[in-house]
Amino acid sequence: MTRQPTPPSASGGFTPSPVSSVEDTGLSPLWLQDLILKVLYFRGYITGFKIAEEIALPFSGVTDQLLVSLKQEKLIEVKSSQGGLGGDGAYVYGITSAGILRAREAMERSQYAGPAPVPFDVYNEAIRRQKSGRMTVTSRTMRQILSQLVISESVFQRLGPALNSGTSIFMYGPPGNGKTSIARAFGNLVLSQSMYIPYALYLDGQVIKVYDAVSHSLAPESDTGNTSALRPSVRRDLRWVKIRRPFIVVGGELNLEGLDLVFDDTAKFYEAPFQVKANGGILLIDDFGRQQVRPRDLLNRWIVPLENRVDYLRLHTGRKVEVPFDVLVVFSTNLPPKDLVDEAFLRRLRHKIEIGDPTFDEYREIFKRVAQDKKVEYNDQGLAYLLQEWYMKRNRKLRASHPRDLCDQILDISSYLAVPPTMSREMIDRAAKAYFVDL
Repeated sequence: MTRQPTPPSASGGFTPSPVSSVEDTGLSPLWLQDLILKVLYFRGYITGFKIAEEIALPFSGVTDQLLVSLKQEKLIEVKSSQGGLGGDGAYVYGITSAGILRAREAMERSQYAGPAPVPFDVYNEAIRRQKSGRMTVTSRTMRQILSQLVISESVFQRLGPALNSGTSIFMYGPPGNGKTSIARAFGNLVLSQSMYIPYALYLDGQVIKVYDAVSHSLAPESDTGNTSALRPSVRRDLRWVKIRRPFIVVGGELNLEGLDLVFDDTAKFYEAPFQVKANGGILLIDDFGRQQVRPRDLLNRWIVPLENRVDYLRLHTGRKVEVPFDVLVVFSTNLPPKDLVDEAFLRRLRHKIEIGDPTFDEYREIFKRVAQDKKVEYNDQGLAYLLQEWYMKRNRKLRASHPRDLCDQILDISSYLAVPPTMSREMIDRAAKAYFVDL
């Protein structure tokens, strides 16, 4: 019988229940024995405590019982003891020739040899319960997380409700006006919150790897901020890891295959797709429309998850399984929406927000902030010259990214000339000539 996670606290928190027996894992003893044999096959001689650490299960009551069974079947043997008061946990174990044969048989099915996985249905329930732990943002919170950006008030007032929806946002507009920066500011907010995810999942004898050190950031187990190890006083299922709520970015590399379970034909276990790794957080699809797959095909893949908040994944055996879709999906594109989506799909996207070009006042504010940050001496006369000569006369559009790039050009030129970085006419002309290209 599969063990269910602990109910959340009144605050919406969730902590995986501690494991005290093999039955508590929701996995068969034979499968766990194979896991230990694969660990010993790859690692060589290690102690009982180290084996328990490798498979993320307690030694007492769980790993020790599995080791006893393996010794009785003569699949492993005690090689030595490290001494001290560690008892059986301090014994150094090695795999026997019979154990090697069984380990190789197990590796023909799967070469996974890491933390014991969590049953798939337990994971699904945990994701649903942790959904209530999301933070609701207010206008004050939004002003704090977007304080580094210059955004029009009309756009600002639309971003907060979009973030609170937790469903989908379609941000569009010309390049260089801060769409990605806004999404990353959202990411900084979710990263201030934490949740639990398992290292891996178990489904129909298959392992699905979920935790990804590249995509996920560890969160402190306590207020001490120590993320390197679990304090002995903290009792929970160690097959789960506490992370910052995910913020995952995908761009041109995204394809339809990357949105389903990815089976490694060599290692013989699965890698969870982007949206599963992003569960509980944000998935930013940056530069949407530049992928190698047609935008319409990619969008059709999202219709069911966005509408029903569940997704369906397919095993290589052909079986389809349901998984919660607790993801805020942010589509960010520089292309005109009419070139990407039809009206039917736009209806399914909860919030559509155009991030347009800055006004002259907004451009001035951006330039002042950037110049101060980069230690470029700002003056209104220099900016007026820049706008007149390089924008108005040439019918060039203002972009929010231009001040940053022009200041970088001024820094490069001033460093070469060994002069202070200022907004003189000569410096502006040299910077603009090096930066702008008439298309």
